[in-house]
Amino acid sequence: MSIAKLILGNRKLLKTFSIIRLQLRNIAQEYFTSGLSKTKSPLDAYYSHYINLPLPKDKVFATYVWIDGSGINLRSKDRVMDKVPCDLQMVPKWSFDGSSTGQAKTKDSDTILVPCGIYRDPFRMNPHILVLCETFNGDGTPTATNHRAICAKVLSEISDQEPFFGIEQEYTIFDTDLWPLGWPKCRGFPVAKSKLSYCGNGENVAGREIVECHARACVYSGMDYEGYNAEVMKGSWEFQVGTTLGIKAADDLWMGRYLLVRIAENFGKIISYHPKPMGKDQPGIGCHHNFSVKKMRENGGIAEIERICKVLCDKHDTYIKNYGLGDGDENRKRLTGKHETAPFDTCKWAVADRGASIRIQKSVKSKGKGFLEDRRPAGDCDPYRVCKLLAQSCL
Repeated sequence: MSIAKLILGNRKLLKTFSIIRLQLRNIAQEYFTSGLSKTKSPLDAYYSHYINLPLPKDKVFATYVWIDGSGINLRSKDRVMDKVPCDLQMVPKWSFDGSSTGQAKTKDSDTILVPCGIYRDPFRMNPHILVLCETFNGDGTPTATNHRAICAKVLSEISDQEPFFGIEQEYTIFDTDLWPLGWPKCRGFPVAKSKLSYCGNGENVAGREIVECHARACVYSGMDYEGYNAEVMKGSWEFQVGTTLGIKAADDLWMGRYLLVRIAENFGKIISYHPKPMGKDQPGIGCHHNFSVKKMRENGGIAEIERICKVLCDKHDTYIKNYGLGDGDENRKRLTGKHETAPFDTCKWAVADRGASIRIQKSVKSKGKGFLEDRRPAGDCDPYRVCKLLAQSCL
């Protein structure tokens, strides 16, 4: 066989294999992406049939939601109840395998779910419910990531001061290739300047359909949902809860996170709360906490606001360790003094300065009363930890 024929034969064989690989790749991309099924029909028709089956009037689905051992991920399991609960006392405690969620050892894995909040279920709709839960060890002590228990205790100690919280949760939407939504594929970066994305429209934002669904789901559920906007980095957004008395803002934030992840699941997308997901040259992801007590909101309250700001800065090191996941190490990557943040190793408060650790709005200064905004908490913070520390500043 001549060399020319051998080369020609090899080319034909390679072309055949290339066609086969291309077809297989197209099938894989069409139907399977990182384990998330993209099959549309007839599965959607089957799902629609079953999800719309009429249920007996005395049957209610209850989805129990809790924070797992990671301190940021949420787990859930469902049970069927015989009536719609009118209050928390009607929602039974439950248990789960804590060894599978990083909250217990295999030899003693029974972990208790104690309901602490009821929400309408935007997925199944009325009369079905979502149940936010605290987690407890078998001996009745709170699990390591149950920061709600101590937060509720501290807030009860200053209940006469009427503490109010409003929380701003930033997040990033990732595609299944683990690259931000709307960014060029093959690990490319946005061409437009990042600041065009803040409260932007059109080509400067990505993921609005997820955000719109989330907004309606939150309002339907009964959260004190305040609104949303596109954030500075393309593919990142923010939603706000509160201003609400006591612990409800933190409860609502956790339920808002659960709804967001569930909705993104439907779209085949991934939600990240990491404080610096795309490196030092890109904006970070925070979770700003707005806080006030009655004395701050009364005439002359600016003096109390400034006093609390000083307390918050005096204990800066302690706060930083509690203002992000774990010991807040990842939050240090966000707090660089750039991208509208203060350096992690210093603390300052100022009026209308988005580069300050703690900001006082101009309107608050001019009125002489109102609230403060702590801008240090990371996107992956536990709002129960943050609210507890803010409340303790008033003790």
